[in-house]
This record gives sequence, structure tokens and C-alpha cells, in this order.
Amino acid sequence: MDREPSTTDVSELLRRARQGDTACRDALFGLCRSYLGFVARAQVETWMRRKVDASDLVQQALLEAHRGFGQFQGETEKEWLAWLRAIVRHNAADFVRRYRGTLKRKAQREVPLRNPADTHPVGAPEPAARDATPSQEVARLEDELRVSLALERLAPDHQEVIVLRNLERLPFAEVAERMGRSRPAVQMLWMRAVKKLQEALGEEPKA
Repeated sequence: MDREPSTTDVSELLRRARQGDTACRDALFGLCRSYLGFVARAQVETWMRRKVDASDLVQQALLEAHRGFGQFQGETEKEWLAWLRAIVRHNAADFVRRYRGTLKRKAQREVPLRNPADTHPVGAPEPAARDATPSQEVARLEDELRVSLALERLAPDHQEVIVLRNLERLPFAEVAERMGRSRPAVQMLWMRAVKKLQEALGEEPKA
């Protein structure tokens, strides 16, 4: 007789779901909702927030994943999250293409979509951090599902600063602009947020 799967054992939930266990399938999708929420928030640029909510992207992605579940061929948590993440990003890209004409017409009133490949932004703000300090390693979401569940327990401003700084990899100057705070205030907020995240993960905060 099969053991009862852990609520966070993605590989086992996947196996059971493929065998027709609807409870495991529901648990699998429910487990990943918060993770997709952070992925979607990282995809929704400033101008897009006026037209679409990140939760809409999550809902759409989950519906498509439910419908296309039989097409998923992976077996591991990493493969599962990558598949869901690709759906969210594809939908966000479709949304951008759909509104590209609108964006051009409103170029004087809208904030243009940031190009992550642009290495020479106007004003040359501080670049996104590349050195991997211990704190930054935690917030890189290497253990993506586990960290997203911990992030969900943080205060909204702590979630926001980590999403902007570590998922979108924005410089502190741009994070400060997005959050309506000074750069020093955002840097202090980020340090506190990473400490809280480490605590939520059950890890000893590092300097």
C-alpha cells in the first residue's frame, strides 16, 4: 500500500495525480499557487499593473496547467515549477503583445516596459547586485517552492522589496521609485526583509 504523500512532496503528488488521485492533483496545484503569485508579480511591470493584476495571470496559468496537465512530461519539482513558470511568462508576453499598440499610443503617459537586456539605462542607476552574499543567496529562490511559501508569511512590504530586488533584480534606485520611498529606506527595508525570510526558513540570519 502506498504511503500518504507529504503535502510538499511534489514528485509524489505528481505521480499520484497522474494515477487519477484528484486530492493529490488539487494539493499539487494549491501548493504552487503562492509560488506562481511571486513569479507573476515579477512579470507585471509598472505600466501593466494598470491593466492586469498578477492574480489574473496566476489564475489563467493554473487553468491552462489543469487543462494541459496530461502534456506535462516531467517528474521532479524543478521540472514542474519550470513548466508552470513558462506558462505564466508566455501569458505575460501575450499580454504585452496585445497591448503594444496601446502602449505606443500612450507613450507620453505610460512608463515604458523595462528591457532586462538593456545594460545602459537612462541615468545609469546602480546596477542589480551580482555578488552572491549569503543573504542574497537565500533570496535567489534556489529552493523556489520552499522559499515562496516562506515569503507568503512575510509582511506585504517585505514581500514587495524581495520580489523587486531579488526576482526582478532591479537596482535599489528603481526599487525605491517603485515603492515610493528613499533609496536608503528601501535598502534598510530589504535587509530586514531578508532577515525575516531567513527566520521564516528556519535559518540563522547572516550578516
